[in-house]
This record gives sequence, structure tokens and C-alpha cells, in this order.
Amino acid sequence: MSDGLHFNETLYPGVQVSYTCDEILYQEKTEHQDLVLFSNPVFGKVLMLDGVTQVTTADEFIYHEMMSHVPILAHGAARNVLIVGGGDCGLAEEVLKHASVDKLVQVEIDGSVVDFSREHFGDFNQGVLDDPRFELVIADGIKFSAETERRFDVVIVDSTDPHGPGAVLFSEAFYRNIHRLLTPGGVLVTQNGVPFLQKQELVTSIERFSRIFKDAAAYVAAIPTYFGGHMALGWASDNPDLRRQVVSVLEERFRAADFTTQYYTPDVHAAAFALPRFILDAVEEGRAKA
Repeated sequence: MSDGLHFNETLYPGVQVSYTCDEILYQEKTEHQDLVLFSNPVFGKVLMLDGVTQVTTADEFIYHEMMSHVPILAHGAARNVLIVGGGDCGLAEEVLKHASVDKLVQVEIDGSVVDFSREHFGDFNQGVLDDPRFELVIADGIKFSAETERRFDVVIVDSTDPHGPGAVLFSEAFYRNIHRLLTPGGVLVTQNGVPFLQKQELVTSIERFSRIFKDAAAYVAAIPTYFGGHMALGWASDNPDLRRQVVSVLEERFRAADFTTQYYTPDVHAAAFALPRFILDAVEEGRAKA
């Protein structure tokens, strides 16, 4: 909601995050959600959907680098990548930095969000929609994952929180569909919230991963936009070795990839899987419930 000069996010019970608003840049009620873009002196452009912060231009690189480079470099031979969600196309930009990726398919339910992002977020998604390796599919991610015969080495679910339309992207049925379309030894990475404030979201996802995949885990990143401490990124694969890649292997792959980053390094990659005890407890609780 907005009270004129501020936008307030009330995603977490008992906590309110308030942004000052220098200027409302765009506002629209789409078929699927309420969208607003405004400028803030600290975070730059801020995109909110249904009153929940989605991305800011100041720190988007942290989320997008860690969602993309960790699974792709851990895998080491990813040629086909699927993104479910991710309408701002910042994640797609990072995936396409890997020359080794032959094809990136992005499934987004709301085409107007992609059109909006092309216009307003060119500073971090420039060229994505024109890359011949990029294929945009405007469709329901649940339906696509259930019906497609295509196979992917890495699947990244860049979803909203598990409320409203985004809830189905946290369902066991959806994860089973993803498992079906992964190549042997492929990896799934998901957005799994801020465990300090959303512990149950992580517990439930790990529980569902554990029923389907041989390795169910999480890694973390510190992203200022997502209030409350570490953000958890869910990890699921039938190859447990992918999560334990040594730094020397990651360094070799990163050098070969030959691009620069602002947050990701091979050391940060390896360390991200070393979880603080309260987050590890949530992961272990999820595994025990499976």
C-alpha cells in the first residue's frame, strides 16, 4: 500500500518495512497482480507486486548471481536451463553470461511483467530478449512442467512467496514435475524466503524435496532488499556431489566462464552451503518429516 510518499510492505506478521518514495514511475493492475515501480534513494528502482518487494536495482545482482552461477558452475556441464518465473529477466541475464549454455527457456505467467521489465530494467537485462539462445514462454509454470517433453540440466524457480498465485510453485506436485524434466544429475534451485521470519517455508520445501530427490538442502545469501537476515535458496538434486564441489574446481570453471561478478566468487559459492545453526535446524527438520 502507499500513503503518498511511502510504500509499506507487510509481508511478515508483526513487522512492517517502509520505503520512502521519490517518484512513482509506473503503476498498473495486471490480469494477475498489482504492480508498482517507484524510486527510492537507497535501493534505486523498487518493484512491488501485490505489496511485496520483488526486485530493486541497487542489489538485484546478489540474488540473480547466486540463483544462477551456483547451480550452473556446480553442475559443470549445463547446456539447457529452465527458469520458471523471473519476469524481470535479471536472472536470465546472468544465465546467458555462460557461453556454455546452449538454450535458456523462461516460463512466465504474466507477459505484461516481461514487457514492463524490458522497458524499465534495461540496466540489468539488456539484450536478454534478443539473445538467440533465449526462449520466452508465456504460460503457467505448473502446466508447462507437467506437459513438456523437454529436458533441462538446471531448473531455477524465481517465484514470489507462497501466497496467492505463487503458492503452487511450492507444491510437491510441481517439484515432482521438475524432477521428471531434469536430466540425470540435474539440479533444482528455488527461492525459499528468509528463514528467520519464514522458517516454515524452508522446512516445508525441504520436506517435499526429500521425498523426491536424493539430496535436499539449501544455501544462503545476504540480500539487503529481503529484510530479516539471510535469504535461503532451496537446492535439490539426485547427485549429492554437486553440492560439495571443491573450491579449486569452482575456480577453474569460473575462470573458463570468463565474466565478472559483483557478489559471486567460488569461495562465496562453497561457503554459502555452510549454514548457520538455526537454518541448518530448519533443513534437518524438513528432512526428518519426509
